Amino acid sequence: MRRFLEELKDFFKKGDMFLLILCLITSGFGVIIIASATSAEKFEGNMRYIVVQLLAIVIGTIIYALFSSLDMEFLQENRNLMVAFNMFLLFLLIPFGTDNNTGNRSWLDFPLLPFNIQPAEICKITYILIMASVMASHQNRISSIPSVMHMVFHLGLLFGVNMVLSSDMGVSLIFVFIFIGMTFAGGVSLWWFALAIGGMAAAFPILWQFLGEYQRQRILILFDPSFDEQGIGARYHFKINLQSLTGGGFRGQGLFNGNRTQGGNLFAQHTDYIFSSIGEELGFIGCVGIMLLELGIIARCIYVGSKCPDYMRRLVCFGAASALMFQIIINIGMCIGVMPVIGLTLPLISYGPSSVVSIFGMLGLVSGAHARPQSLSHERYVQPYR
Repeated sequence: MRRFLEELKDFFKKGDMFLLILCLITSGFGVIIIASATSAEKFEGNMRYIVVQLLAIVIGTIIYALFSSLDMEFLQENRNLMVAFNMFLLFLLIPFGTDNNTGNRSWLDFPLLPFNIQPAEICKITYILIMASVMASHQNRISSIPSVMHMVFHLGLLFGVNMVLSSDMGVSLIFVFIFIGMTFAGGVSLWWFALAIGGMAAAFPILWQFLGEYQRQRILILFDPSFDEQGIGARYHFKINLQSLTGGGFRGQGLFNGNRTQGGNLFAQHTDYIFSSIGEELGFIGCVGIMLLELGIIARCIYVGSKCPDYMRRLVCFGAASALMFQIIINIGMCIGVMPVIGLTLPLISYGPSSVVSIFGMLGLVSGAHARPQSLSHERYVQPYR
């Protein structure tokens, strides 16, 4: 506890202020976009969205500072507690779960809170730490069968429980992409990746039978131009949001002036499809600006990780970068029609307090790796107790 308090006092000296500034600029821009996207009449006033998002940014900044000061060795030694914490959070969906009008029972609805909490977003942070801890314990034999099976077990546990309890494929796939990014960066043999790709290809015809009808339709519209060609069924939302994205041209129609955005004609225009609102109101310039900010955050995570001599800290940084990269690719891909709709927000831009706070926390771990790139475990065990 004493070390934690000392590190917290030194946050402004040791923490990654550059990464924090990038996050605050991006999330601040997001608040402006949310204000515009929720000014449509169908939202019946947008102050609630703005206030909740600003509150999430403030809480996220505090969490960023706290997580920057965490002792990563302590977390590594208590991996099982983090696994239990994840299971506890997800099982709260049984008594308190709500679908939040999305069809996925992914949120916890507590009466005293002004917003719902998405437990899987919090689990992203602990899963990165769990994976880094597991991989660090197998560092010298990272590609052995027991090592890979140990990693796959933790992925399967979290993915399976979240899918069974929430049916939220989008967030569940984030765990998979974190797994892929961290195992690749951690040096797992490429033969394992080839085996996984072959296994997925062989299993796809079987898995297809278990997909819901709406899930199949979302995949078919990507590969079959004749499917719902008129855009009155499964392709409707995609068609409208793509028209909005491209309707702003180079400079856009201006904030609070987008035809479809202000008319409230877009689906999830403040969350999943906020990138389409940006395209309509801020045009190509606004879209590029957002992408540069997001890529800047990812690049900073990779840079910090590449400078860390400690294996576990390096993996934590690459895990955070992988999670953000996947969300950005999927979210923007949904808007331009090259990815299936699986309900993922644009990091720090879309409305979503749980997502904002969890991303700040996740990046706080990267800041902690920047502040302490090398393990200090020798100080903990060699120095006498004080």
